[in-house]
Amino acid sequence: AIRTYQQCPLRYFFRYIAGIPEETISASLVFGSAIHRAVEHHFRRLLETNAPATQDELLGEYRWEWQNQARPVRFGKDEHADSFDDLAKRMIEAFSQSSLAKAEGRILGIEESLRGAVIPGLPDLLGKVDLIIETPSELAISDWKTSRSKYTSDQVDESAAQLLLYGELAKDFAPGKQLRLQFGVLTKTKEVSVDVHRVAAEQTQLDRTKRVVERVWHAVQAEHFFPAPSQMNCPGCPYREPCRKWPG
Repeated sequence: AIRTYQQCPLRYFFRYIAGIPEETISASLVFGSAIHRAVEHHFRRLLETNAPATQDELLGEYRWEWQNQARPVRFGKDEHADSFDDLAKRMIEAFSQSSLAKAEGRILGIEESLRGAVIPGLPDLLGKVDLIIETPSELAISDWKTSRSKYTSDQVDESAAQLLLYGELAKDFAPGKQLRLQFGVLTKTKEVSVDVHRVAAEQTQLDRTKRVVERVWHAVQAEHFFPAPSQMNCPGCPYREPCRKWPG
């Protein structure tokens, strides 16, 4: 929600204040959610049986997500379901063979919803953490991403706020242990890759993130809603029609 406001305050208004339903959903977003579901299933199987799921099981979880979409899926140019399915097979295979698929430590949470007061005077923050693992020396917080290309250091820095806030919400799981914050990034390129990008749990960056959250909240309270047109966000936005009709 915070990131949505930063990208476009009017989109935040349509989604979180006006509650306008999104009539369609982009194929890329469905793909990311479906891969996420497969990865989640992998770790749940490890937690329950101490053995990994088969690749066929993971592919079944991926396909379930596509088949149970409540909204029509919006495909872009040159996109179709079969090409996504082929990509999913290669991505699941790459993930299964990667070091990320190995839970080195004790799994404490999968898709764990955490809520707590992080900034005095503001409402509680609610986050859903993809994976929490405890090792003898660390508490590892992981978030999964799918990306069109390999993450750069700038992309990691731009996304770091999410993990920093998750770290604040989860740190009481293992008091006194060092936090390891990391993104697991699965790229959607022809040669699929699975990479780990760590985020340093630095106090200065956490303080800066809290100030950003604080200012976003005050802007929402003051009803500072306006469009922020961009070539990145507008083409796939589900609120293009309400945006055109917005009277200002």
